[in-house]
Amino acid sequence: MNGRLFLIPTPLGDYSPSRVLPAPVLELLPSIRLYFVEELRSARRFLSAAGLRGHIEEIELHELNEHTSREQIEQYSLLLGTRDAALISEAGLPAVADPGALLVELAHRRGVEVVPQVGPSSLMMALMSSGMNGQCFAFTGYLPVKKEDRRNAILSLEKTSIRQRQSQIIIETPYRNDSLMEDLLSVCRPTTRICVAADITLPSQLIRTRNVAQWRKEPVVIGKRPCVFVVMG
Repeated sequence: MNGRLFLIPTPLGDYSPSRVLPAPVLELLPSIRLYFVEELRSARRFLSAAGLRGHIEEIELHELNEHTSREQIEQYSLLLGTRDAALISEAGLPAVADPGALLVELAHRRGVEVVPQVGPSSLMMALMSSGMNGQCFAFTGYLPVKKEDRRNAILSLEKTSIRQRQSQIIIETPYRNDSLMEDLLSVCRPTTRICVAADITLPSQLIRTRNVAQWRKEPVVIGKRPCVFVVMG
């Protein structure tokens, strides 16, 4: 098998890919004719903006998201190695907090070379701009939806952060951003620091680190926009 699996990052917002993706990544895309994508419509839009406008119908696209069964993904994996293929997510790095990770796992099992490409990562960009510990950190992902469970999870993360001097990275579904922030301010210690990093790389970008006591005095409305939270006890 000679085909490789390229992991292609995408912009974190609706703007030209050339603003954040290196030229070698954009130059690679026209040579690939097999894509595994999180959402067909947005993938076509991204590929058109990245230089494939007018050639989208020549490309084979397969949808791979949280609704795709493992059986279907295993069927997709049979295509790996037959030719060069690419995995792209809705935004940022594929296979990180992304269902495409299973396809990458199967690629390794099948002996297919996996080739990551350079692009934006909201998680790392939030961490690097938070002023918190970049040597010891953990990505927790999504917290429980139920308020009581979520608050208990926050308390546990705060204790871990204090004990290990570890930055805790959290993401949330945009429409629950403000309720998560409310819970963070309700249960965390006044000295615990929270970084809110919303709309990273967009003109509306907000990246601000304050302790809980400061956030309580000057609360922020995040709204329904992509946001990463970094917590340091």
